Amino acid sequence: MSITHPFDPLTPAEIAKIAAIVKDVFQGKRLNFRFITLKEPAKAEMVPFLHAEHLGQAPSSRPSRSSRVQVIAEGPSGSNELIELLVNIDSNTIIEKSPLVGRHSYIDSNYMQAVEKACRADPRIDDEIKKLELPPGATVVIEAWAYATDGMNDMNERTTMCWFYMRLLNDPDANYYAYPLDLCAEVSEDLKVTKIYHLPSSETENIREDAQPYDYRKVQPTEMSEYHPSLRPPPRTTTKPYQVIQPEGPSFQVEGNRLSWEKWTMRVGFNYREGLTIHDVRYEGRSLFYRLSLAEMFVPYGDPRSPYPRKAAFDLGNDGAGINANNLRLGCDCLGLIKYFDGWHNTAAGEPLKLPNVICCHEQDDGILWKHTNFRTQNAAVTRSRILVLQTIITVSNYEYIFAFHFGQDASIHYEVRATGILSTAPINIGDKVGYGTVVAPGVLAPYHQHLFSLRIDPAIDGQANSLQIEESKPLPVNDPAVHNPFGVGYTTESNIVTEESGHDLDHAKNRVFKIINENNVNPITGTPVGFKLLPYYSQLLLAQKDSYHSKRSEFGQHAVWVTRYQDDELFPAGRHTMQSLGGEGIASTIEKRQQEGMSGVRNEDIVVWHTFGSTHNPRIEDWPVMPSEKLVVGLKPVNFFTGNPGLDVAVSTQEKNQSVLVGEGSHSTVSKSSCRL
Repeated sequence: MSITHPFDPLTPAEIAKIAAIVKDVFQGKRLNFRFITLKEPAKAEMVPFLHAEHLGQAPSSRPSRSSRVQVIAEGPSGSNELIELLVNIDSNTIIEKSPLVGRHSYIDSNYMQAVEKACRADPRIDDEIKKLELPPGATVVIEAWAYATDGMNDMNERTTMCWFYMRLLNDPDANYYAYPLDLCAEVSEDLKVTKIYHLPSSETENIREDAQPYDYRKVQPTEMSEYHPSLRPPPRTTTKPYQVIQPEGPSFQVEGNRLSWEKWTMRVGFNYREGLTIHDVRYEGRSLFYRLSLAEMFVPYGDPRSPYPRKAAFDLGNDGAGINANNLRLGCDCLGLIKYFDGWHNTAAGEPLKLPNVICCHEQDDGILWKHTNFRTQNAAVTRSRILVLQTIITVSNYEYIFAFHFGQDASIHYEVRATGILSTAPINIGDKVGYGTVVAPGVLAPYHQHLFSLRIDPAIDGQANSLQIEESKPLPVNDPAVHNPFGVGYTTESNIVTEESGHDLDHAKNRVFKIINENNVNPITGTPVGFKLLPYYSQLLLAQKDSYHSKRSEFGQHAVWVTRYQDDELFPAGRHTMQSLGGEGIASTIEKRQQEGMSGVRNEDIVVWHTFGSTHNPRIEDWPVMPSEKLVVGLKPVNFFTGNPGLDVAVSTQEKNQSVLVGEGSHSTVSKSSCRL
């Protein structure tokens, strides 16, 4: 039996073992296991372990396997307690046991279904639905959302919002977002409907107590409202098959969770909250990154009318990227020769739950890597770029997000986010307009909203002691006797190294560049520290006012780049507990606290860089009834890390290998063994 690597996710056997240990502590009490997940070893233990591993030596000690567990336990008088535990798997012991007073667990599909069932069972809800006088055959659909803190309710008790829609077709795939209803409810944690109200339509309206009959003019033709192929006219037939063929197999190798490709090695991780994580990233054996992950995602809606400020989702902290990961399918989500990685979660009873095919690994052609044509000889040297893709897809209610790490032959890394799915909609009276949404169909408002992502970059550029350098390009002055710039065309760069934990903004005008460098390792040719630079995705940051709950709860949205000193359990920039949080636990508050303690130095230290990026989505009619994917890309590129182009040794492209075919010249072209030439 193979030994589990310290970075590997928990195995099914470990999940079952941990559940048994926890059950033994709570004998006689009903338990609802919320999560059983790996607690990664302390970096102080992992760094020497990895060093020995890569030297092929036996480590002096092996980090123990531990797990973080969250349960809802039956408390005194039948009340429930939310408790977190730290379990040492090797010694079968509970290390920590902490009640989470005033905290709330994430929402999963089981709880959402229970909330929907509670709504449907309440006779008052039925009465309100009858008052709407819906079309014959309509099916009411209830969608549960986490309550985003707005100061209107006591957040010590978990409240769930219920938004109402209807389907007009007798088909479970019919698009109910095309028919948002003028009805909303709040449900308590003990599954009781506590409030029922009706929604505003015009800019001046607020929550209403009275119902208005449904306006039948809002009924849309199927071709306008439906997205599913089975409910639409026949699709276009002009698209020919496109197949990815690799006759000699893939260029990557997988051993358990260890992945190697070209000159890259890394370990693939997965957990219920972040989903895909990448560990111990190396190129030609040189250490680059200790850990890469999407740390949080915040989706605040911009409709200021109550109750819409309650629509502001932390899709990782409140829902979980791992537990909402799709089961990826061959020929659909990834093309070519595919390696799937499964994930493991747990049931409410603590049993292992397999999440199949949540990560796909494959290669893609990515255009030209480099090329030059000698105009004197007309000889062209051209190399095509191949990238390794690790991809996962999540569905959170109406939205889909495709998350992918791309590793290049030039030692670059790109993180790509694609957003698609269906707009979350609200009812609006025909003829009404508001300044914070787009009418996408009769009586259907698509509110403005933002998607803010936080990419957590834990660098290890030739070691753990790194610094963040900010470089700006500036024009040289003219008419300055100390500077030679007679033609006024010269420019130079100015650099500063960040010394304290802090947040920073992007600046197009200055070509501001953020470099993660190792000041202890100087490039022998350039004479500058080796490093990697961040290629940020330029986007608008959080638009909510700074004193709003949206801003207090998502402090990472204040700046595009943050740098902090590494702490073992500091993984989430909005805090560990985001469900109905009040603020004051995010990255800005953490930095402020450490500054007061004198522990915020980040120069030549073990640091973490966090990049905030996203999309301000003001919907358009072309986003309806399903959105074309919008792509956001962040990059990490070597800067003076090597002594030349790391992709120089990639083989040049040849027709012999690529087997391209001329259109209109028969089914096969002449195969040439030569490299590409003008």
